[in-house]
Amino acid sequence: MTAPRVLTAAACRRSAQLFNWLAVGTTLLSIALFSVGQMLPNKKMAFLPMAMSLPPIMIWLAASIFVYASIAHHPDARVRHYNKWAGYRYYGLVGFMTIFANDLAHLPGGWWLVWGVFFLVLVPWSLWDIWRAGREDWHDITLEAGT
Repeated sequence: MTAPRVLTAAACRRSAQLFNWLAVGTTLLSIALFSVGQMLPNKKMAFLPMAMSLPPIMIWLAASIFVYASIAHHPDARVRHYNKWAGYRYYGLVGFMTIFANDLAHLPGGWWLVWGVFFLVLVPWSLWDIWRAGREDWHDITLEAGT
């Protein structure tokens, strides 16, 4: 017979915040790389800012599926709730941008407008959820053997 496992309150809180932290981090990294690409003096490579900024978003999009799936069946319903809404927010925004980013880039502001929309939709809302999850009253969870 194996001893029961205990999920600590801190581990539950971290799990509730994980998807949001990584989504915010990759978004900020992508915006920073886009900014660096825009500052390069060689205008013969106009695609470079986008070529630099998209890989973190694409890598996180692929990796986020595994993060989302690993948290989707967490024993604490509140962790699943935060994970679900972080996924809705991120996947909805990435899907929207996949369809409309090129059209938004033709408006005044260009690709800065696209990254601005991405930032304004994702980062404040994700940080709000991170803050809310940090303020929750988390408890240790004892898991029965075999779960």
